[in-house]
Amino acid sequence: MPAHHHPTETPATAWLRERGASFTLHAYDYVEHGGAAWGAQALGLDPHAVVKTLVMQDQAARPLVVLMHGDRQVSTKNLARAIGTKQVQPCEPAVAQRHSGYQVGGTSPFALRKPMPVLLQRSVLELDTLYVNAGRRGLLLGMPPQALVELLHPQLVECALPG
Repeated sequence: MPAHHHPTETPATAWLRERGASFTLHAYDYVEHGGAAWGAQALGLDPHAVVKTLVMQDQAARPLVVLMHGDRQVSTKNLARAIGTKQVQPCEPAVAQRHSGYQVGGTSPFALRKPMPVLLQRSVLELDTLYVNAGRRGLLLGMPPQALVELLHPQLVECALPG
């Protein structure tokens, strides 16, 4: 596949380079609704190590970002409890895009359009390397979980539904 189909500089990668972060880039052919599972399969990665970037909102429609293992679902009840709010739900795609500045399916937790709290499923820290969207559909970036924590200062939460 010609390289120009996968430009690798995105707001997220530029933001990371400005901060001197080291990461690896992994391009694959994006499939509509394929999600983290397809990205993992296409790249031969463990779906548990591919971390989804989910834009959600609380009952006051305040946006937040949840980073969750690709093979797990978010318990919105546990998430709401963890952050001391009544309710959390996924944003509509158009709303998510407005908040993050990224196309749904290509949302990165780095260089978000608006500052939003970032919540990280605690068990992600057990991975050697996590793979998270690099800011474009069909492009993941790999880095140690500790690097993501140092860059984003996420709140650690326990909100994965049992797999």
